[in-house]
Amino acid sequence: MNSRVRPDGYILPGKAERLRIFGSVDPVEGNKPVSKAEMKDLQNMKKDFLFELQQVGVDNVKYPLEVISAKEPEQLSSIGNFRLTTALDYESKGINMSRLMEQLERSRTRGLSDRIQDLITLTQQFAELMQQPKAELKVTYPWFYERTAPVTGLSGLNHSLAIVHVIWKAGETPIIRAGLEIQITTLCPCSKEISEYSAHNQRGTLRIQVQSNPCENLPSYWKEELLNAAESNASSCLHPILKRPDEKRVTERAYENPRFVEDMVRLTAADLYEKHWLSQFEVDCRNEESIHQHDAVTRIVYDKRTPQ
Repeated sequence: MNSRVRPDGYILPGKAERLRIFGSVDPVEGNKPVSKAEMKDLQNMKKDFLFELQQVGVDNVKYPLEVISAKEPEQLSSIGNFRLTTALDYESKGINMSRLMEQLERSRTRGLSDRIQDLITLTQQFAELMQQPKAELKVTYPWFYERTAPVTGLSGLNHSLAIVHVIWKAGETPIIRAGLEIQITTLCPCSKEISEYSAHNQRGTLRIQVQSNPCENLPSYWKEELLNAAESNASSCLHPILKRPDEKRVTERAYENPRFVEDMVRLTAADLYEKHWLSQFEVDCRNEESIHQHDAVTRIVYDKRTPQ
């Protein structure tokens, strides 16, 4: 039918006519080829294009990712935000970016996870598919893990933001960088010292980035190690579920462990320094101050291979 009657008796134009009213037009019959074999491939043109490119590819690609954990749940489906790039020599005009997405989909169907080896393999595969000597993968994703209340033992899921960066180059050991963004509680030491009672506290965000030793991958438990480095040095960790006995315990623990932002990065850095499997680290802490409109921040960058 080309038209229909509304309940009030008004006859609407048919679907095709309505689309025309709003600007739709018939397809234009062209003369360019429609088969892939006959289409001109601009990206594969070869001549002097002036410069080599270090990175070209796709970014902000949201795709399913299996997250493997030493904490419960040991495996959980999450979503990764991917950046996939390769190098490009000066004689090539471009890359076929759809091939990056094709390889990502193939990896997904084979059970792509955040295991470091899985991500190295994916990076190498799309570099070779694009016939390029270098490629990079960066993925950011939420990691969920079980957290129990300190007294009642009631459990729920907390989450931190994880990131893995793989730099692959033919004939060389891949460079692996990883990080975690963790929320914590900090209680102000100065407030505790000068006040007759109580002390103000705030939620802090700790961002840790590390790089593995040359010729060595990060261990499978790297997320848990970074999480512990942050939370074990905080005034208190955060909990998804707290009953009154739990809240009392958490409040008192924070009071017993006051921390400035400076304290947080130094204590966390000390824990990271003791990890034999990493060579470099960065720690950044930001406190959303409860008695100011501004935030308090501090940062440390350390390379264990360079004398300080």
